Amino acid sequence: MSHPIKVLYTAEATAEGGRHGHARSSDGRLDLDLDVPPEMGGAGGPGTNPEQLFAAGYAACFQSALVGIAFRRKLDLTSSRLTARVSIGPVLGGGFDIATALDLEAPKLDHGEAVALMARAHERCPYSRATRGNIDVALSVGGTTIERKAG
Repeated sequence: MSHPIKVLYTAEATAEGGRHGHARSSDGRLDLDLDVPPEMGGAGGPGTNPEQLFAAGYAACFQSALVGIAFRRKLDLTSSRLTARVSIGPVLGGGFDIATALDLEAPKLDHGEAVALMARAHERCPYSRATRGNIDVALSVGGTTIERKAG
């Protein structure tokens, strides 16, 4: 169910040429070539791809949610890293779908604290909310899966 929001910021980007093309944000801060990876039948040129862009955005947003929650709980997330992996592949009946995996490396937290933070951040992160129920998301701490579900 969609809830009305008070818009604080809107990002705008335009792509030309699809996965073999170019993308640019309206403010010019993002201006890059796109290429298809060899695993998907492309040449694997120097450009990025939508999955890399989504992974970077999801990782940054999710880690910000983690930091905010950790701060309120007086937990130390310095030296932490959040890695997002976005996978794409064909589905039965045609077309493609994606799945994500989010992994937290937090050397200053015990495993239980890190697991609790991941679960809470998955509730709060706007990317997690947007994908909930739509794609598979696996949460892990230090490479050990703690939760796997659709969205």
